[in-house]
Amino acid sequence: MINRFESRVATDLLEKKTVLVTGGTGSFGRAFVKILLEKFSPQRVIVFSRDELKQFEMQTESDSQLPTMRFFLGDVRDVDRLEMAFRDVDIVIHAAALKQVPAAEYNPFECIRTNVHGAENVVKASIRAGVKRVIALSTDKAASPINLYGASKLASDKIFTAAHWLVGSKVEPKFSVVRYGNVLGSRGSVVPFFRDQISRGSESLPITDPRMTRFWITLEEGVAFVLSCLPLMQGGEIFVPKIPSMKIVDLARVMAPRMNTHVVGIRPGEKLHESMITSDDARNTYELPDRYVITPEQPQDRAAYHPAERLVREDFSYVSDKNSEWLSDEVLVGLLAGLGISPAA
Repeated sequence: MINRFESRVATDLLEKKTVLVTGGTGSFGRAFVKILLEKFSPQRVIVFSRDELKQFEMQTESDSQLPTMRFFLGDVRDVDRLEMAFRDVDIVIHAAALKQVPAAEYNPFECIRTNVHGAENVVKASIRAGVKRVIALSTDKAASPINLYGASKLASDKIFTAAHWLVGSKVEPKFSVVRYGNVLGSRGSVVPFFRDQISRGSESLPITDPRMTRFWITLEEGVAFVLSCLPLMQGGEIFVPKIPSMKIVDLARVMAPRMNTHVVGIRPGEKLHESMITSDDARNTYELPDRYVITPEQPQDRAAYHPAERLVREDFSYVSDKNSEWLSDEVLVGLLAGLGISPAA
């Protein structure tokens, strides 16, 4: 499948630059670092995370790139450690977060410390260290949140968009947010869950609700989208990609065409359909051919925000069940094949 965002990546913004990714040993971080090293020529790539074992494993896999790579043990809860790591860094990609919905519900203090206080610390450290551009990764669950994870990411989004004004008269750092849907095949997603159920010989696959829909993006597209937002940043925006939807029941049918399904009910904190742009955001949302841009609510000069774009209509919303683009069975089979997953016989 063609990566729809790859052509918009600005190579000159990455050449000979120092790039740091928080949560760099996670699914996104590993893919981000791999693509950055393969396709660009950064001066340094810094992986910032708190898991020494995952850093060791990543170092072992990246032996040929060690002169470029740096690994920094630390936690986004520690602002002093962030400031130390951010010295002489040009670009920060903030991917560190606690992301499991049930875990956040049962451990709210931990979720807030990492997702909210951690976001605050990244902003403070970026300003003090003189970072040039900062992009924070968000989630569709941050739009009209109904669980703590989504609420904490909404708070994080607000922190990063407000940071645009904290910079004051300075041109940099620029702060923006990227918000997208479920990553196909990432840890904790439904695809590896279904795969495990199939490999165990389960008689049927559990479906929370046959009506449930989700937005889908591949890991490679997610990385390319983040990189393609760098040249578009003016500060305070939330970038939302145009990506396809699919029913969970259709995903199950494609992965296991001969298996039955059974309905188990929606779990606490789970939505029937996901939203990435609410109707309340529509008055500040511009449309590009491949993405939407939610601008700050009170920009000093709205005309300065991507003048080539056009505002969406006032009643617009971007919800997974009302999407104009849907994943076909054929495309999904190809995407699953890229993950080494074949439909069950």
